[in-house]
Amino acid sequence: MDAALDLVADGGWDRVTVRAVCTAARLNDRYFYESFTDRDALLLATRDHVATGALRALREAIEQTGTDKRIRVVVEGVIDYFTADPRRGALMFAPHPALASRRTEMLRTLSRIVADQSTEILGDRAAGAADRELGALTLVSGTMEVFACWLRGEVDVTREHLADFLVAMITTTGDLSAALERERG
Repeated sequence: MDAALDLVADGGWDRVTVRAVCTAARLNDRYFYESFTDRDALLLATRDHVATGALRALREAIEQTGTDKRIRVVVEGVIDYFTADPRRGALMFAPHPALASRRTEMLRTLSRIVADQSTEILGDRAAGAADRELGALTLVSGTMEVFACWLRGEVDVTREHLADFLVAMITTTGDLSAALERERG
């Protein structure tokens, strides 16, 4: 999996072949096939490993931080997790067809976490369940795309600027109920 991460980071998911992974890992392909059925299975296992680490970092930040600073700590924790090893982001946001379903699963998982956190942080000011779900899905999908662009160098802002922006975007959704009432009213 470490060799796969290196190859993805060095040139994209299409560089990950059984031969390239075995060469990089200095293993005979027999050892590859003892662990993985094919390249896609390796990419999925590696992606799942990275995603598990990201979710663990996110959940630890939630559990260890009061609601008043939680958004900042979570955003910075996720940025730190992916910048600590840039290979992680290269794989998590790789446009490989086999990874697409996992991206959707991650989007749904993160959306549930965000919706739950909005209830905990906002209490009575939180939007209704359907609007919390829509808001969380919008925030998470947009944030994932902005973050992926930033990791690829397509968004030219500092880490601090990105963190401030994401915290501000998330925080402004705290007024979602009032904004929806104005729109519906």
